[in-house]
Amino acid sequence: MLTKGLYFDRLSFAMKRRFFGDKKFYMMVLAVAVPIIIQNGISNFVNMLDNIMVGQVGTEQMSGVAIVNQLMFIFNLALFGAISGPGIFTAQYVGQKNNEGIRHTVRFKLIIVALISIAGILLFHYFDEPFIRIYLTDNGQGLDLEATLGYAREYLKVMLFGLAPFGVACAYAGTLRESGETKVPMYASLIAVFTNLVLNYVLIFGHFGAPKLGVVGAAIATVISRFLEMGILVGWTHMHKERAPFAVGLFKTFRIPGELAAKIIKTGMPLFINEFLWSLGMSMLTQCYSTRGLSVIAAFNISNTIVNLFNIVLMTMGNVVAIIIGQILGSGNTEEVVDTDVKLITVAVLASVVMGGLLIVFAPLFPQLYNTTDDIRALSVKLMRIAALFMPVGSFLNAAYFTLRSGGKTVITFLFDSVYLWVLCWPVAFVLSRFTSLSILPLYCIVLSLDFVKVIIGYILLKKKVWIQDLVA
Repeated sequence: MLTKGLYFDRLSFAMKRRFFGDKKFYMMVLAVAVPIIIQNGISNFVNMLDNIMVGQVGTEQMSGVAIVNQLMFIFNLALFGAISGPGIFTAQYVGQKNNEGIRHTVRFKLIIVALISIAGILLFHYFDEPFIRIYLTDNGQGLDLEATLGYAREYLKVMLFGLAPFGVACAYAGTLRESGETKVPMYASLIAVFTNLVLNYVLIFGHFGAPKLGVVGAAIATVISRFLEMGILVGWTHMHKERAPFAVGLFKTFRIPGELAAKIIKTGMPLFINEFLWSLGMSMLTQCYSTRGLSVIAAFNISNTIVNLFNIVLMTMGNVVAIIIGQILGSGNTEEVVDTDVKLITVAVLASVVMGGLLIVFAPLFPQLYNTTDDIRALSVKLMRIAALFMPVGSFLNAAYFTLRSGGKTVITFLFDSVYLWVLCWPVAFVLSRFTSLSILPLYCIVLSLDFVKVIIGYILLKKKVWIQDLVA
């Protein structure tokens, strides 16, 4: 019979083996994660500096750009969802070392990018004002709604030119990452974001003899940086065919085998619908929050910019899960996939605990960099600290989502992600924002707390192992 001490020693050892890996495991994770963390970290840091520059111009300008970025968020996530479907097949073809299969998935991605870019340009061009106005609520806070609308429309008109190059860059960067070439997308992104930063400084404020363009200058800088990133990624890929063999003969034809196209559409359509509806749902949550006044939009703009900077580990681990789990499934080695996934989720959650703690401590420093009111600064600090408390929850859900997606269970991810948002989160936010006098802080807390229900659902789905599926066998 085991003594009590020996029992707990064995239990502790078993838990360590289940949730924590060895040195080889963490070296593998770091090899994939570090380039993405560096890219995401620097990108978000520069985005924060860009946001501060716009925030220095004025609250209405900052709010107008924030509203347009909500619309861009929907486009970006819809695009991400559309190319994620073929991306699942890409990762598994990489595991098979099947370059012809990878070529087919890249062609599919580029066709999708063209279609979604055209749709986005037409929608935002013809319906810009109605889309922007849904976020404008006058609560007597002394902010000029019509000026905010004008700044938003000016910014959006220029941003439309960057939709297509952004999509092509995403298609190439995603394929390179899924192929294990994570450094090139990182370098391309870093060059682009630093270019954006310098051009923002020059064009927003009119330095070095350039005209002072304000929000229009910010948009021009972003569009130029997107063309630059696309050029680097496309150029490198086709000039280094020994490291990107799928590029050989990529454009000899755009023919995709009908059977594969049908499989990608069947697997990927729920992902596209999910990302579109999820991003739309998140924007509609922001719209619910905006009923508490334009100052709330300004505070959320500050808060979300800083939270995204501290969320780099959360977002990175989603990509790491998708790449590593997808390659293990594609290689046919399903015995280790569950064990690896548990350890990856553990890393993600623990890292988010650390990042959330840091954000709680340093939150008051960032709003001081913005040219806005003290009330907006104070509100943004409170929003940041609330978001920080929920970071580990978001990290688990993000890793669970990418686990389910890596095995092609896209219908389940659709139900898990966007259906949950629209069936539970948005109705609660809508009712509370329209039919109660709750201020923004308790309203925000209640909506975030609904994710605990989703955690239970995610745990059950992972436990049942419904996601283990080799799509390209």
